[in-house]
Amino acid sequence: MNAEIISIGTELLLGRIIDTDAPYLSRKLAEIGIDVYHRHTVGDNPERLTALIETALERSDIVITVGGLGPTVDDITIETIANLIDTRLVLNKTVLKDVREYFKIRRVKCPAGSKRQAYLPEGVKWIRNRVGTAPGLVAKYKGKLIVCLPGPPRELEPMFDLDVIPYLKRLHKIKWLLKSCTIKTTGLAEAQVNYMVKDLLKLNPPTTVGIYAKLREVDLVIMSKAKTHRQADRSIEKIKRTIQKRLGGHIFGYDDETLEEAVGKALIKKRKTLAVAESCTGGLVSHRITNVSGSSDYFLMGVVAYANAAKTAMLGVSPSLIEKYGAVSRQVALAMAEGVQGAACSDIGVGITGIAGPTGGTKAKPVGLVYMACVVGKKRIVRELRFKGSREDIKFQASQLALDVVRRSV
Repeated sequence: MNAEIISIGTELLLGRIIDTDAPYLSRKLAEIGIDVYHRHTVGDNPERLTALIETALERSDIVITVGGLGPTVDDITIETIANLIDTRLVLNKTVLKDVREYFKIRRVKCPAGSKRQAYLPEGVKWIRNRVGTAPGLVAKYKGKLIVCLPGPPRELEPMFDLDVIPYLKRLHKIKWLLKSCTIKTTGLAEAQVNYMVKDLLKLNPPTTVGIYAKLREVDLVIMSKAKTHRQADRSIEKIKRTIQKRLGGHIFGYDDETLEEAVGKALIKKRKTLAVAESCTGGLVSHRITNVSGSSDYFLMGVVAYANAAKTAMLGVSPSLIEKYGAVSRQVALAMAEGVQGAACSDIGVGITGIAGPTGGTKAKPVGLVYMACVVGKKRIVRELRFKGSREDIKFQASQLALDVVRRSV
């Protein structure tokens, strides 16, 4: 069985919105043994959408449309599907009740246009939207299946996981499945990781390894195609152990685990607390740490000391130290780490200072220069890095460095 995905929306064609739904659906379908051979993007035009769906139905067993289910006039999917399968739109009172309840809970008057979302093609199966107002649809047409999903990922993903996948599993016998494991690393360049696992990257199906570089992170994805979960798991585990031996401490997590989650786990395990003083990162490290539920168990304080006067007043950094070495220096970074550790009475203190750009750099201290200091008991760690990229890129890379140093130092 194979599927085809059609993403709908002129805003996608204009590049105003990045389509994350189609990759998500492709991954999920592969996991249950359904191949995706084609993916398309089409604007809010009924004629072009109809033509594309008709073409897709000629070569695919399942056609999944994404988007165009909203309450505005440019949301054309429902009417297009109704015309295609030659049925009329009828009011679904249960959906209408759900739509009204959605706005009632939020103490907002239900917009008149939202009622149109309750008019669905007669005879089709509809799927309740647990997050928003647009229901999904499943229509059987000429022996094929058309699945219509809302565009926002927070609405699409639970609908697909909880409703569509079980439906598809009941519909066809799975001949094979695809499982994957992502090994996440930091502290090494892509070329270094590539060199360390180059033989594994040459593996042929049914089990393969791919390498994917991000900002100060390199992921290795092991994929195995097998008839059973047990077979796939065995193949993945064998390669996983090999990669673990080669990359060791550079591995911080697996699959969806973030570096900040890994830091939190390490701090909880060692019963250590953390405080952070930030300048160039503007609170990004603290933000990432507190994105993790339960971080109050180990994160005590985050201070954004951007101005030199704030570094002195809030962290006790000596003005003479700043005058002698400059605010962007290893000495000031260390003083910031010691200052926040003392103020919070934490086990670990981190200080970050740098030049995020695009202005403010000099020949001696260029844009991208970052100093990060970490104080753990009597141990003092100071790192100097020179990052490239936009202001946001430099800030993120600095935060990644800080988190990784803490992870390794706990």
